[in-house]
Amino acid sequence: MPGTNILSDIKIADMTTVIFGPYCTQTLADLGADVVKVEPQGGDDFRNVGKPANNRNMGPCHLTINRGKRSVVWDLKSDEGKAAIRRLIGESDVFIHNIRPDAVARLGLTFDEVKAIKPDIVYVHCLGFGSDGPYAGRPAYDDLIQGLSGATMLLPKVDGNERPRFIPTAFADKVSGMHAMYATLAALHHRDRTGEAVHVEVPMFECVTHFLLEEHFYEAEFDPPVGPFLYQRQVDPSRQPLKTSNGWIVIAPYVDARWIKLFDVMGAPHELEDERIFDRKGRFFNQDYMMERVQEYFEKQPTEYWLDELGKADIPAARVNDFPDLQKDPHLIATNFFKRREHPTEGGYWETQPPVVFRGQPEREISPAPRIGEHTEIVLSELGLGID
Repeated sequence: MPGTNILSDIKIADMTTVIFGPYCTQTLADLGADVVKVEPQGGDDFRNVGKPANNRNMGPCHLTINRGKRSVVWDLKSDEGKAAIRRLIGESDVFIHNIRPDAVARLGLTFDEVKAIKPDIVYVHCLGFGSDGPYAGRPAYDDLIQGLSGATMLLPKVDGNERPRFIPTAFADKVSGMHAMYATLAALHHRDRTGEAVHVEVPMFECVTHFLLEEHFYEAEFDPPVGPFLYQRQVDPSRQPLKTSNGWIVIAPYVDARWIKLFDVMGAPHELEDERIFDRKGRFFNQDYMMERVQEYFEKQPTEYWLDELGKADIPAARVNDFPDLQKDPHLIATNFFKRREHPTEGGYWETQPPVVFRGQPEREISPAPRIGEHTEIVLSELGLGID
């Protein structure tokens, strides 16, 4: 699953930082786009997340999210820096940034100003909030968006602990980054058809709220509501991994015939004689009790036993992996998902390969994440500029 050259004719001037925008441009770089990451003197702050192997500003998260890109360092307040960014924009297909509107105006890089430089530019602005609402211009971070969007109330609905909690990943940033990625591709398609510049706003708050309400608007979507928010199966406290004698397993017998078969596999068809789960309706409305009974049996055998027996019975199941288990997962090994590489300055490291495969397309190795300003001189040369 190495990179491809599908976007090899696309050049991107990238002034995004941390995760939201860089996750978008990482994906585009994986697809072959030439992403020029414009950094300040000290580099993107995300370079310093996690302990580096050899050098400051080369932390593990940077190695992942900024792979495949080229790095330049320009002072955009200087005449030379202003000339460089404008020349780069003039030769790019996409200009993407996550600078707040007041700051980008001070830099002279609003949509109208950039369009004057490149009349068919795709201008992608990664924002916290849409520009038409009262939150416009506010700073936004993953934590803030998780709180505003309702994401921090999901775990309390499951376990009864009323304290709001974050989903422990950069969930809002990465969801929004995926929205920015497909929006960029759609805008490029429109530009190619019409020759027009496209101004794209990607607001985190709206992206994450949209993502969550796909299923969690639920029965409150009707006017008037016919029931509550939240897809009930997703917040059912009994719908959790099961403990085995040596670990944990997830099962998905989500049609009634498979529930019946599950009790046969457990050697306990008599359990279904209980009036609470005797018929289909009872099994639907009493899954908490049914899972209690299932758990009692699953604790008696190891995970491998249940995976084998459930597989024979065509009942979907999977082991529960912890993060250190992933590099030993036989499927990920077979698909070469993890690749050990040598960074020119940081030594050996593991890289996850792009998950999407384009069958029949030429493959290429993705370049390692750059050092701060590693490509400043060569990019300036390509632009016909020279800065001391």
